[in-house]
Amino acid sequence: MRIILDANIFFAAILKNSGTRKIILDYDGQFIFPNYILEEFEKYKFKLFKMSGMTKEEFSEIIYLLLTKVLFISNNTIIKHKQEAIEIVKDLDINDAMYFACALAYPDSIIWSEDKKLKQQNKIKVLNTNEIIELLYKNNQ
Repeated sequence: MRIILDANIFFAAILKNSGTRKIILDYDGQFIFPNYILEEFEKYKFKLFKMSGMTKEEFSEIIYLLLTKVLFISNNTIIKHKQEAIEIVKDLDINDAMYFACALAYPDSIIWSEDKKLKQQNKIKVLNTNEIIELLYKNNQ
């Protein structure tokens, strides 16, 4: 099983020392996400830095730590699944198509997202943070 992070989960882990950050940093494996999230991060990096209240050094360190837990999937790997992904999310949120394309490229993947409307489809499993905690911690006891 592979867990695909959506950008908002990743950004939440950057902003606050929270359960989300702990899950990512404590996970034994690697999370995956489409390479284009780096473009999103670059667009919002300054805003995230300001919102975080961290020093530049702290901010850089947490980014580094979080990125060590992520495997980036190239656009070339997922592009062939983009049209199918668009069909899945066209009535939900077209901006999430690349997460779904990533999941289609890696069968047995789930998407970690707090976006409730993504659960309105039945092709790809989407779990929120509480469900991820259940999956990773409570099932492993």
